[in-house]
This record gives sequence, structure tokens and C-alpha cells, in this order.
Amino acid sequence: MERLWAERFAREWASNWNQKDLNALLCHYAPDVIFRSPRIAVVLGTQQASVSGLAELRAYWSKALEQAKELHFEITSVGIGSDALTILYVNHRGDQVSETLVFRPDGKIVEGIVVYMKPLAP
Repeated sequence: MERLWAERFAREWASNWNQKDLNALLCHYAPDVIFRSPRIAVVLGTQQASVSGLAELRAYWSKALEQAKELHFEITSVGIGSDALTILYVNHRGDQVSETLVFRPDGKIVEGIVVYMKPLAP
């Protein structure tokens, strides 16, 4: 993965989130995507840790966007791997978040993993 492409993707991704453009976000994801986040259980009111497929991802994100009218992501760093990138950002709640996106060879995201960061306890 090339750094310039990854940084451009991350900026576009954050812009899509900040504009709450669900269709623009979802166009990057494969039909069989698996998405993991601790927020899924909170937003959906279930014990779910993940959603599978574009329909479930759309339903989850639609509900999340309804609940977070003030949503805003500020990117702090972008990491790149062979087939993945990690976007570090601060959200509208002041949480430090790490989101790793794994890409198929055709450029579609097949897996997303969200982790909320906290400083190590002394």
C-alpha cells in the first residue's frame, strides 16, 4: 500500500463521516465485509461485537448517525501495512480511536476493526 494513497483515502473517509455521507462511505466496502466495534452493542442495544455484510453495516451506521448528530472525526495519524491501513483519530466525544481497514486486491474493504484507546494504567 502506498502512503500517499492511504493518506488521501483517510482524508476522504473522514470527510465522508463528517458530512454523514453514508453512501459515499459504504461504496468502499465489499459485500461480505465484517466490521467489529465495541460501539455496535451500544448503538444496537444488543450483545453484538460485529456486523456482517453491507446490509448489516448500513443498518448499524444509519442508527449510529441518527444518535450522533454532532459526529466529527479529526485524523491524527495514518499507518500503512501490506493490505491494510490504520486511521488514528479523535471523535466528537474526545475518544482516541484506532480503525484498521483491510483491503481486498480490488480495493474494497473486507474487514474493519475499531479500537478505543486509553492510556495505560500506572
